[in-house]
Amino acid sequence: QVQLVESGGGLVPAGGSLRLSCAASGRSFSNIVMGWFRQAPGKERELVAAISWSVRRPYVADSVKGRFTISVDIANNTVYLQMNTLKPEDTAVYYCAADPKFAVLPKYYAYWGQGTQVTVSS
Repeated sequence: QVQLVESGGGLVPAGGSLRLSCAASGRSFSNIVMGWFRQAPGKERELVAAISWSVRRPYVADSVKGRFTISVDIANNTVYLQMNTLKPEDTAVYYCAADPKFAVLPKYYAYWGQGTQVTVSS
């Protein structure tokens, strides 16, 4: 079993930055993929970024490419999402998720954090 604990959400003005953290514990496999999803009210949950624990080559969705960066700290079992130049449309609950394989749909991820609210004001 993998447990995920998120932090770093909050309220930020448009153009500002936030850094989300997700600390993983209890990982029992080495090929884990960790991803960040977001879900706004009335919208589907969507993948914004993901990274392989072993290869560490990042995936970033086109909607946030150039503004968001995903990275990992292997020693501390932590994945980060650096969010720059935030826009009001980035407002959502952001979730950390993990699975043995990369996927873009949330239904394929076995482990989830509790979610953290990101609100970007204009």
